[in-house]
Amino acid sequence: MNLYLEDVPVGYQSTIGEWQLTRDEIIELAKQWDPQPFHIDDAAAERSVFGGLVASSLHVFAICTRLFFDHEDQIQILAMLSKDKIRLQNPARVGDTLTYSTECISNNPSSSKPDRGSIILSDTVTNQRDETVLTQEVTLLVASRAGGRVTPDSGIIGF
Repeated sequence: MNLYLEDVPVGYQSTIGEWQLTRDEIIELAKQWDPQPFHIDDAAAERSVFGGLVASSLHVFAICTRLFFDHEDQIQILAMLSKDKIRLQNPARVGDTLTYSTECISNNPSSSKPDRGSIILSDTVTNQRDETVLTQEVTLLVASRAGGRVTPDSGIIGF
């Protein structure tokens, strides 16, 4: 379902999805983008503060992006404006099932452009032990049904 600014009021909540981490996936992503020993080498990871292989924060962010894109409620995003208050409270480990949930904490129609507005989503990623892995606030520029002319693929960015 396509959701516009008007469809995402303060208090809107959704479980975006789940993702199970595999050893091969953790290593593959980290080798290319974040080759820290505790992401790519089992022995080095065992000796690290983590005591075992863990996913890169980039990997957790990528999982959030993928799950958000695949979610049945498609918020009509024009652009991401910011990612704030990021906290990585527990590592994401091999075999963890990550659950990504979100809540709208702000909805602001543009005062000058009726076809858009911004929302702030408070996101939480937890593992199967209900431990918080990630929290963040994401500000998005979203199309408004009221304006009726801007669509996510029109390439018009600005508030």
